Amino acid sequence: MQKPVVNVMVKAARSAGNLILRHMGKLDALNVFEKSKLDYASEVDAEAEAVIIRELRRAFPDAAMLGEESGAMGKGRSTFVIDPLDGTSNYLRGWPHFCVSIAQVENGEPVHGVVFDPMRNELFTASKGAGALLNDKKIRVAERKDLKGAMLVTGFPPRERQRLAPQLDTIRTMLSEAEDIRRTGSAALDLAYVACGRADAYFEAGVKPWDIAAGLLLVREAGGRVCDFHGRGDKLIDSGQIIAGNLKISEALQKVVYSTNYAAAFSV
Repeated sequence: MQKPVVNVMVKAARSAGNLILRHMGKLDALNVFEKSKLDYASEVDAEAEAVIIRELRRAFPDAAMLGEESGAMGKGRSTFVIDPLDGTSNYLRGWPHFCVSIAQVENGEPVHGVVFDPMRNELFTASKGAGALLNDKKIRVAERKDLKGAMLVTGFPPRERQRLAPQLDTIRTMLSEAEDIRRTGSAALDLAYVACGRADAYFEAGVKPWDIAAGLLLVREAGGRVCDFHGRGDKLIDSGQIIAGNLKISEALQKVVYSTNYAAAFSV
């Protein structure tokens, strides 16, 4: 049985997902703005976040929040970290790959997480120490032992384009063994897909807490390992870097990231 807090998070995520889907028929009429270079948002992002915050406040009126659109609100022992629409660029183009992500974080670590894909009606949930679920069924990371034949996922966030050269060197090295590398446009879904075995591993830099907080808990609770480019696993949501997969493939991936000097492009 899910924790009561997760039930509230699920209700909030589904409410936001319903709003997001209602707007899909009028994408051309949406007000879209550029938050920073090549980083876009729309009125739907803000409305979806408001829906989530309203639902969470009903149950937890004094809770602290950290939303991608609203920023930090309040202080408390725990914080709800919210991405109301992860994959906005996909959404604005009608590309059906985006999600709602909500995590409850305590002392820098996620303890509950929800990732909801409204297009596929897929609900990923996890609580620390209780495992990870997809539509109420237990999920596990894939069992691939190394990079040979692996399906990997990454991203090219605008804020990290100055480090594109070492990232491309890393990708070139990985593709000497891996089957392929995907770039889907939603970090939260990338992590959810690693958690349920649809992808073998994921790595990216330039990620924000709302991008990865719920997803990294999913991977951990599905039996996987999550670390930064230097192999550290504590308080990752603020590190800006992430590697996720099972124990063996995450170690292999981190070794390549380190040996190709991609990790060296970031301060230790």
